[in-house]
Amino acid sequence: MDLGIAGKRAAVAAASSGLGLASAAALAAEGAQVAICGRDEARLAAAAVTVGHGCIPIVADVGTADGATAFIEAATDALGAIDILVPNGGGPPSGNFETTPVDRYPVALDANLLAIVAMCKAAVPSMRERGWGRVVAITSLSVRQPMANLILSNTARAGVTAFLKTLALEVATDGVTVNTVQPGLHRTPRVEQLYGGAAPDGMRLGDAADFGAVVAFLCSEQARFTTGVQLHVDGGTYAGLL
Repeated sequence: MDLGIAGKRAAVAAASSGLGLASAAALAAEGAQVAICGRDEARLAAAAVTVGHGCIPIVADVGTADGATAFIEAATDALGAIDILVPNGGGPPSGNFETTPVDRYPVALDANLLAIVAMCKAAVPSMRERGWGRVVAITSLSVRQPMANLILSNTARAGVTAFLKTLALEVATDGVTVNTVQPGLHRTPRVEQLYGGAAPDGMRLGDAADFGAVVAFLCSEQARFTTGVQLHVDGGTYAGLL
């Protein structure tokens, strides 16, 4: 299937590995011009080679609102404009209510909520002006089903989901769609760090490339009438009806 995004310009945050890298690769394979970011220059350069198709690596830290804005500005300069935005970022440290001090929350909110707000503030207005745009944020299944020992991630990602749903409603008539994709567990360095590469009881490990394909589809022409959706891609882990 031709997704109709050849020549579109995409900025994918935190894409030197994991689900960000898989999403960037899927978009590039569909003919999009892709810019990615990461903090480590060597890893980022290697990721750009993996993505191929002229992928542009930009050294940036999207763990803060200022860093996220700087990435979008650099990607806009490199690409000429941004048609597709994939907000993404590393998860905060693990911990539960008892072990997580209050001063850890602002840091997590900056990285996993305010940074995504900042990326959208920097990229979405020009999408609206051109009458075409896609925002597909990578969040977490924990928005639907909070995960044990990840209280910071559960809290921040729930907040950003509410922001993105509100944004979707505001720009729905402007040719811009805003969706979130909520991964369960996929084979990524983050999962290796948290779980040692083995899925906890009741969960399955997915392939990052399959996840990237879902992100690419939500950026497609065929998905033009799909917005405000929170899509869980989790191999059936989520057990709720709603």
